[in-house]
Amino acid sequence: MKISSTILFVTLIGLTVMACKQSNSDTPKAAAKPVATKEIASANLDSTRFHIEGMTCAVGCAKTIETKLNETPGVQKATVNFDKKEAVVAFDKTQHSKKSLTQLVESCADGTTYKVID
Repeated sequence: MKISSTILFVTLIGLTVMACKQSNSDTPKAAAKPVATKEIASANLDSTRFHIEGMTCAVGCAKTIETKLNETPGVQKATVNFDKKEAVVAFDKTQHSKKSLTQLVESCADGTTYKVID
């Protein structure tokens, strides 16, 4: 009888602890940081659009590529559309070219996952 009571007590404690952890998931999550647009002289501003093969999801692949592009100095704004498998990048042509942006995208992940197609 004492063993059954001990097992029941430990089980109830475990369930209580697990229930408390689950209730914490209701706390509001921090808002995503908005991407600041970087100012580039209009004479130096250029844009390109290219197709990206190898993306398997919007949250992991497309968002990772978009974030990496947006964090790159000389890139004003980048948008990656998973459904269209397409990236649109506004950049400073004195710092980047379509080739350098292609290499940046293809270097994401393991360096072999993504392939830019013209």
